[in-house]
Amino acid sequence: MSIRPSENSALTREQVDSYLRNGYLLPGRPLFSEPHFSKLKALFEDDLNQYGPDNLDTIHFRDSRLLEFLLADSVLDIIEQLIGPDIGLWSSHFICKMPKVGKATPWHEDSAYWNGRASTMAGICTVWLAIDEATPENGCMRVIPGTHHDGFSRYEHVDTSANIFPTQILPELIDESKSVYFALKPNEYSLHEARLIHGANANTSNTRRCGYTMRYFPTTTQIFSDKNPGHKLWLARGVDRAGNSYENA
Repeated sequence: MSIRPSENSALTREQVDSYLRNGYLLPGRPLFSEPHFSKLKALFEDDLNQYGPDNLDTIHFRDSRLLEFLLADSVLDIIEQLIGPDIGLWSSHFICKMPKVGKATPWHEDSAYWNGRASTMAGICTVWLAIDEATPENGCMRVIPGTHHDGFSRYEHVDTSANIFPTQILPELIDESKSVYFALKPNEYSLHEARLIHGANANTSNTRRCGYTMRYFPTTTQIFSDKNPGHKLWLARGVDRAGNSYENA
């Protein structure tokens, strides 16, 4: 699809190297043109009103209008530089933390929650697009750079009344002094690898914090259908390399 951003979406060689080394990247620029971003935000508001803030995972399964953005060239041109030309759409999620009541996201690796669902977690990449402004006060994402080489830390249980997830990485394994906070303006984005340790504080501010996670995998990765009942994949670009089945095949 031919949605283009307001400026050149290509990453520099230095940015690609930084992503591979640190497991994340903050390009500091918009992902979509302003008209396209406004259209996407309107779709989010529709889905939020229909489903509520806690029921927006794999939202493109229910709202196919989002595929225009998930399969857009402006996104895939970036992803191709990081994982190669053969790209599958893994998932998407409007993650919405309402003012004052948005729970903390404990330190975790996406890979730990997806363990066993794919042949490898290496290379799975998330675009985190700010729908609202994301700040430390309203619970923007934070990461521990360079922690994306394993993806399966030791975890403990936590209280779900205050946390989105029921488990967190053991505190003694986290050096919070190394945290990098992802403060983003609306339509700005970050990139992170599935094995990177990351989390977010609770939203204690008076402003909503919503981001759209757009997740992609290299099609050399096999997604195990028996471990993903009802989960839908799309071939975003290129060809399949691992025998996966896609909605648009």
